[in-house]
Amino acid sequence: MITVTEGAKKVLRDILLAKVDNYYAFLRLTSPQEGQVGLGIDIELPGDKVVEYEGTKLLLVEHNLAESLEGMMLATDNTPEGPQLVIVSPS
Repeated sequence: MITVTEGAKKVLRDILLAKVDNYYAFLRLTSPQEGQVGLGIDIELPGDKVVEYEGTKLLLVEHNLAESLEGMMLATDNTPEGPQLVIVSPS
C-alpha cells in the first residue's frame, strides 16, 4: 500500500471538501493507463484500501493498484501555485 504523508493528507482533505458533495463518495487513485496514476471521485468498493485523516475517509485505492504502489509515497511538492501531489519512491 502506498504511504501518504501528513501534508498529502491535508491536500487530499482540502480537495475532498471542495470537490466532493456526495456523502458516499471519496477521492480515488486510478490507473487509466499502465504507468499512469490519476485522482478521481468514486464510492468505496469491496477490496478497496482506504486512507483516513483525522477519522475521515479521504482516499480509496483499488487492491491491485495498491499492490503495484507498494513502497511508494504520496507526498506534496511546494510550487508557486501551492502544494501539488506527487508520487515518489522514498530513498
